[in-house]
Amino acid sequence: MTTQVNDSPANPPAPDVQVAPVPAPVPEPPGLPDRLAALDRVVRAATGRLDQRLLDDAGALLDRAGQRLRLSAEHTVVALAGGTGSGKSSLFNAVCGLELSPTGLRRPMTSKAHACVWGLDGAGPLLDWLDVDKRHRYARASALDVARSDSSLQGLVLLDLPDHDSIQAMHRAEVDRFIGVADLLVWVVDPQKYADAALHRNYIVPFARYASVTLIVLNQIDRLEAAEVDECVADLRRLLEAEGLRNPNIITTSAVTSDGVAGFREVLVDTVAARRARNERLATDVTGVADRFAEYRGAAEPPAGVDEAHREELIENLTHAAGAPAVAEAMESAYELRAADFVGWPVAALADRLRRDPLRRMKLSELREELRGAFTGPVGAQQGDVDVALAAATDGVTAGLPAPWARAVRAAARSHAHELPEDLGEALKGALPAFNQVPRWWWLVKTWQYFLALTSVLGVVWIGLLVAYGVLGLGDVDGLLGEAGLIPYVAVLVVCTLGMGWLTSSACRNLVALSSARHGDRMERDMRDRIGGVAEEKVLRPVADELAAYAAFRKDVDAVRSA
Repeated sequence: MTTQVNDSPANPPAPDVQVAPVPAPVPEPPGLPDRLAALDRVVRAATGRLDQRLLDDAGALLDRAGQRLRLSAEHTVVALAGGTGSGKSSLFNAVCGLELSPTGLRRPMTSKAHACVWGLDGAGPLLDWLDVDKRHRYARASALDVARSDSSLQGLVLLDLPDHDSIQAMHRAEVDRFIGVADLLVWVVDPQKYADAALHRNYIVPFARYASVTLIVLNQIDRLEAAEVDECVADLRRLLEAEGLRNPNIITTSAVTSDGVAGFREVLVDTVAARRARNERLATDVTGVADRFAEYRGAAEPPAGVDEAHREELIENLTHAAGAPAVAEAMESAYELRAADFVGWPVAALADRLRRDPLRRMKLSELREELRGAFTGPVGAQQGDVDVALAAATDGVTAGLPAPWARAVRAAARSHAHELPEDLGEALKGALPAFNQVPRWWWLVKTWQYFLALTSVLGVVWIGLLVAYGVLGLGDVDGLLGEAGLIPYVAVLVVCTLGMGWLTSSACRNLVALSSARHGDRMERDMRDRIGGVAEEKVLRPVADELAAYAAFRKDVDAVRSA
């Protein structure tokens, strides 16, 4: 039997396979609810900072959008609008299949909006919100399109509006109100007045961004030849595009001959079936308001707060405004005067008291006590100096901000301006040490000085006794009190103690001068730190909060504009 040997390896190497990198998922744009939530945050952030009219418009949109979203999503509100004699009521009746809206030669015929509803479930609250008079509400069956038996207008709310060019102001107000809330706008024009200036100036141009939810119906084409219809449509399209209505959707109809009515119904059927008109209309409303807010969104990323250089400058200005250097200098003087009471030579102090003091004679000796009492608290900072310091603090952060936000940042810096003088005074007062606390070595020096002074006094008394008993012989005393030869030695002792006292005082005064300088510097640093805390709480933190609000505003505006 022959055995075959397989020379191929048991685990052949896998071929090199290049795996294509998986592209990063593209984040989807935020939906309408997210955009409305972002718009609400924008309005709250901009309150008190931006134009109130813009805030009112945005607030009204939020209310309207919230109410519309809470109402039936199964219904699409389509408004037929047009001028006098355009035939919109006739077209309305043709779509409905009944004579629901009055027509005739007398103009205007429609004074109140008429509504025809396909599908009543959930339509009642919607019609109440639209404020359609109950006398002008009509219900129809769901299937009206005879050309396509599977089509349906279920969910359509068709409105026939008064004439936009009516001489009655209440009619125009009615038109404006419904145009502001309709999901789909249908402008019905006729061959004679399709270029009406009032229509284009008051409605087409302001609503040009609503091209996706706008339909233009050229009605009464039965009055034109076929070639004339094409010319009218081309001219109307040119006019609409020139006014900003991109890719206008234009259809032609004749309510008299029913030409194009079926096609118009098809458009309504597709619109109702898609159920996108409501959200598209609201999304366009949101975009329009967002574009107005975008004017207040600067291109540069805002800083998180006041930069270090301006922060140090602010603290320095507030330190000088509070008079901290002067207070520190006064504290040095008071420290030295206070030290003189402890380390000074008592003999010299007694000699000073025996001299005639010009300060006391001029009744100015109280100045010394004022210096000694400098610890009782400083005078508050001047408001003008504080205002100057605050004005310079925000120069570095407002340069790239839009004007309203720059004003808001400056206002935040000044939000506690009237409190700062008192707060700065309290900060300085908190940095002052208790005056009754002195270094321990002062007491040791004072004890030593009084010991030397007492020794000098005893030496002088000893010399007096030696002179009395040893030189003048006023008594018969021997020993240390009667030996006249001790007088030079005792005198040397007195001179030495006096010299030691004077030298001790001089040396200690030099030490006190050095320590008082350090004491003043330390106290000034402490006061500066405390003033820095006040500046952080009363100025820098409000500015940082305002900048954070602006940064959130920019982010939310971007979210609102994303579509």
